[in-house]
Amino acid sequence: MDFTHFDKDGKAIMVDVGQKEITQREAIAVGRIRVNKQCFETIKSKDNKKGDVLGVARVAGIMATKKTSDLIPLCHPLQITKSTIDFELLEESSEIEVTCLVRCDGKTGIEMEALTGVNIALLTIYDMCKAVDKTMIIQSVYLKRKTGGKSGIIENNF
Repeated sequence: MDFTHFDKDGKAIMVDVGQKEITQREAIAVGRIRVNKQCFETIKSKDNKKGDVLGVARVAGIMATKKTSDLIPLCHPLQITKSTIDFELLEESSEIEVTCLVRCDGKTGIEMEALTGVNIALLTIYDMCKAVDKTMIIQSVYLKRKTGGKSGIIENNF
């Protein structure tokens, strides 16, 4: 298999997507952060000294999807049509599951934007809670689903 981000001489390049067809594309990425019980309760009750942890993490994740091409060198800038960050509080394990959904009409995939959104939302939770819990663990970040383009539907039921 050939890597598309290198030319014949092995130099890094941005892939030419000029001839590709515009299709509706969607990607969903998921990740979790495990926190201690005290930290989980401050997040749940919105009683963190720094403010509404999940509210800030939501905005940070959405903003990150729009900045992905500024962070990852060979990523194409995309015209995002939808970006969401959602949370599921998993009380039994003291985990917060973050899901990022991103859509665009474009010539290249939007997976990196979804993965970036999840990671930045998780890192924002970490940053806002590090005074309460110094043992947090970010884990299980993966691309759950992508649609559009010639690959069609790709699902990962991790």
